[in-house]
Amino acid sequence: MMNESYPLFLILLAAGSSSRMGTGKKKEYLKIEGGTVLSLCASSFLKATQFDALLVLVPEGQEAEAEQALFADEENRDLIKATELFFVSGGKSRQESVFKALEFLKNNFSKSFNSNKALVLIHDAARPFVTKKIICETITVAKKNGAAVPAVSPVDTQKEIDSDKTIKRHLNRACLCAVQTPQAFLLKEITLCHEEARKNEARTFTDDSEIWDSYPTITGGRKVCITQGDPANKKITYSQDIKKMTHIGLGTDLHRLEAGRKFMLGGIEIPCAKGEVAHSDGDVLLHAISDALLGASGLGDIGSYFPPEDSKWKDADSKLLIKTIWEDVKKAGWDLCNLDCVVETEVPKILPWRQKIIDSIAQVLEVSSDKIFVKAKTNEKQDAVGKTDAIKAYCVCLLER
Repeated sequence: MMNESYPLFLILLAAGSSSRMGTGKKKEYLKIEGGTVLSLCASSFLKATQFDALLVLVPEGQEAEAEQALFADEENRDLIKATELFFVSGGKSRQESVFKALEFLKNNFSKSFNSNKALVLIHDAARPFVTKKIICETITVAKKNGAAVPAVSPVDTQKEIDSDKTIKRHLNRACLCAVQTPQAFLLKEITLCHEEARKNEARTFTDDSEIWDSYPTITGGRKVCITQGDPANKKITYSQDIKKMTHIGLGTDLHRLEAGRKFMLGGIEIPCAKGEVAHSDGDVLLHAISDALLGASGLGDIGSYFPPEDSKWKDADSKLLIKTIWEDVKKAGWDLCNLDCVVETEVPKILPWRQKIIDSIAQVLEVSSDKIFVKAKTNEKQDAVGKTDAIKAYCVCLLER
């Protein structure tokens, strides 16, 4: 629905390569807080106020991937119903991407463009922690003054340095600020400023507020006003900038030992007079790990995945079972931090086999061996384990996403 008094448009910039993340994935598509960086960012704006149109700037050919990331949070489908949505191919630089977005608005929303009241918010999609307070205050100030950007005061003392890495000038921290996004401007004026900036190939502009200030004849000399930013409104640049969600899982399993059965532990067959009695191959350690992974991810338990009454799991290879579980855990966005396992058994001695067991588990889960540890305890001849009639395993795992 068009806002007749102040048409409002939102540009989310997600056209960069994310090369500094070191993950091989675009940071805007990474999972976070039940959605993605892009979906969390968009929802912050869509919950704050009504926009006439949302433009998402993406690398050419990634429109479908960006749409999937935007709606990773299903709530966005309801939030965006009254907003026109467009995926626009970005440029080789941030400035070029913003220019392309502004030209799109100029060509497709001419009535609003010429209203002299339309506002546009330009925001880095890699800033998903922006608050409603920042968004609304920036819009309010931009309506009054024509241009506004949120900023925070620097914590550290600032210096200007020379080309030889010496201090050139000592700056007054009280007169400095670090600007953030969203940056809000009158749509027509910032578009005309960008058109002029595009002609100036010899100059590189750091952000849109600099472009605005560089063409006072277009803006009427109106200065960019500062609103209160927030240190939490940081731009995700490196993988450690993303707040990780961590879950702990606990798994345990016990099987009887009986002569004539294979003794399987962690996917390794170990010579022993007795082996586990179970519907599957009885690998008590892999079963405990499976339940720990399922518990941490909230996906169920090993019994619900592989019911013992189902004949098709008779004598099943537990490595295949845990691989099935692990694929589902990974699809839910989880990565393994580590596993810590304890095996209670009197026989056989586990220490000579420990590294092979660790390497086997790591291979099954396709992780490095340093994320797995296994230790063994005896029960001092007590209970069924101590009498070599049973074996028990425990596993604690830590997952993150």
